[in-house]
Amino acid sequence: MRAPLIVQESADRVVWRLNRPERRNAVDRELVSALHAACAEVEAAPRIVLIIGEGGTFAAGADIAELRERRRDAALLGINSSVFDRVHRLPMPTIGLVDGHALGGGAELAYACDFRIGTPAARIGNPETGLGILAAAGASWRLRELVGEPLAKEILLAGRVLGADEARAARLLNEVVEPAELEPAGHRWADRIAAQAPLAVRLTKTVMHAPRGAHPVIDDVAQAVLFETEEKQARMTAFLERRAGRS
Repeated sequence: MRAPLIVQESADRVVWRLNRPERRNAVDRELVSALHAACAEVEAAPRIVLIIGEGGTFAAGADIAELRERRRDAALLGINSSVFDRVHRLPMPTIGLVDGHALGGGAELAYACDFRIGTPAARIGNPETGLGILAAAGASWRLRELVGEPLAKEILLAGRVLGADEARAARLLNEVVEPAELEPAGHRWADRIAAQAPLAVRLTKTVMHAPRGAHPVIDDVAQAVLFETEEKQARMTAFLERRAGRS
């Protein structure tokens, strides 16, 4: 039986491959369970995460056949919202690699990532209201934070689907590359992140995601932790030595 998620691990990063190409990587309960298990691994051993869909599609929404049978109690369980929020809160940055459609739940998974890279074939949107429901797994509030309220309303209330150029102009995509370059581009971004001090990256992400009322105390506490690390001392010493060598 085909695994719904292929996990490829290395020292500083992990690649998650959504592996339901025959269903355009639709998000069903089995894939949600696999994502929870993958999140647990990264929470225990923090690494950068790259998420890509197999078969030329990122994820074309939730599994509609499964979704049609869900009722009130299933909605209250937050099946998709809980796992996408867990992806959003992973300790190290996440990079969504979007080829083809990222619709509905697939778009919400992409929104949960810290960075998104797409191909010219990328199509991103939330058609939920056309199916008689709402985008309840993060889009209704996360998309507004990403692109602003006017464009978020076009997508969520009027069913607008963004092409790659529109998504790039709105900064929903950080970069657009040809399909053959999509995964290499993701690793290039991961290399840039990995070149930073890992704990500084982790704490910066935590501070950025903290509620407004937590600032500035959380900033000061995080900085106090970093001020005591050997890596801060080594990196600043190396910087000063390089500068002295140029003078």
